[in-house]
Amino acid sequence: MTTVSPTTTTHTPPPVPTPPPVPTPPPAMRLRELAFGAACAAAVRAAARLRVADALGESPATAAELAKLVNTEPVPLQRLLRALCCYGVFTETADGKFDHTEMSRLLREDNPNSLRYISLWCTEPWTWEVWPRLDDAVRSGTAVFPETFGKEFFDYLHQDAAESAHVFNQAMTTSSMQSALDVAELLDLTGVSVVADIGGGQGHVLASLLEKHPEVRGTLLDLPGVVAKADARLRDGGPLAGRVHIVAGDCRESIPVEADLYIIKNILEWDDDSTRRTLRNVVTAARPGARVVIIENLVDDSPSMRFTTAMDLLLLLNVGGAKHSRDSLVGRMSDAGLLVGEVRPVNAYLHAFECVVPD
Repeated sequence: MTTVSPTTTTHTPPPVPTPPPVPTPPPAMRLRELAFGAACAAAVRAAARLRVADALGESPATAAELAKLVNTEPVPLQRLLRALCCYGVFTETADGKFDHTEMSRLLREDNPNSLRYISLWCTEPWTWEVWPRLDDAVRSGTAVFPETFGKEFFDYLHQDAAESAHVFNQAMTTSSMQSALDVAELLDLTGVSVVADIGGGQGHVLASLLEKHPEVRGTLLDLPGVVAKADARLRDGGPLAGRVHIVAGDCRESIPVEADLYIIKNILEWDDDSTRRTLRNVVTAARPGARVVIIENLVDDSPSMRFTTAMDLLLLLNVGGAKHSRDSLVGRMSDAGLLVGEVRPVNAYLHAFECVVPD
């Protein structure tokens, strides 16, 4: 008896139609959108302050449902959400409800990568006072904040704007904690016994490095008021306290620290004199052959240029500072006597410059 194998028929699925390309707005429309950019920033701020992203769960909800949770009127909230949907912050379903997107989830405070406080910081009330004076800052090359508010930026923040100071501290803490893990993953500490975090704030980078490398000891140096609030892991009673030396000081004045590796992250944004003094102080303090890793945002050679160039302008307005290009940062490091080696991305918005103190 002959057995006939069944014939297998292969069905090729029909091709998935390619969606039509989204048309690029003409220049006149794009410029109008840019001129109205403050509306987008204000909408993000409003959503962050109202905690709309926190109120929206895993199922789409109507504006009326959300309005009850965040204590607003439903129609204005719908208008706010409609505007945010245009930028990919929330999305509207076919039946008129609103749902999360990847960006809206970043406004949730319980998200480990939350940008809620960063969004608030970039849109604090004082920002709306200084941005219109950008032309004055460009003409003079100096900060307009002192003239606008009658005192220096950080004096105003801590003396007259307690809520804004809290937002600033939260934003810096959140940002530092998120990038600290990236830095710890990037850096090779082979042969390093002591690492020093210079101007390291609360010491999140140092704590992450010490957790990953239990044989390494560390030093944290920053201003007295800053190190007094150091990461709990580093303070007395913390799991890393026995391996850490906390030093109160100003790295622009001196760096009384000996280490195999010095880390300087996101502090070389002051005036040029302060930046040069800090770098020279590192060279003076370090032994020949010590490593110095400088980590900064760049205004070039980076996928985050829209963000970093905006922060660069805000620094000009506030304190007369600046973000660096690759060349300007390398120039300052070389002028200080450092030998600059490899430059590597830490993440989408930070670059690490590997340097060595010459013999």
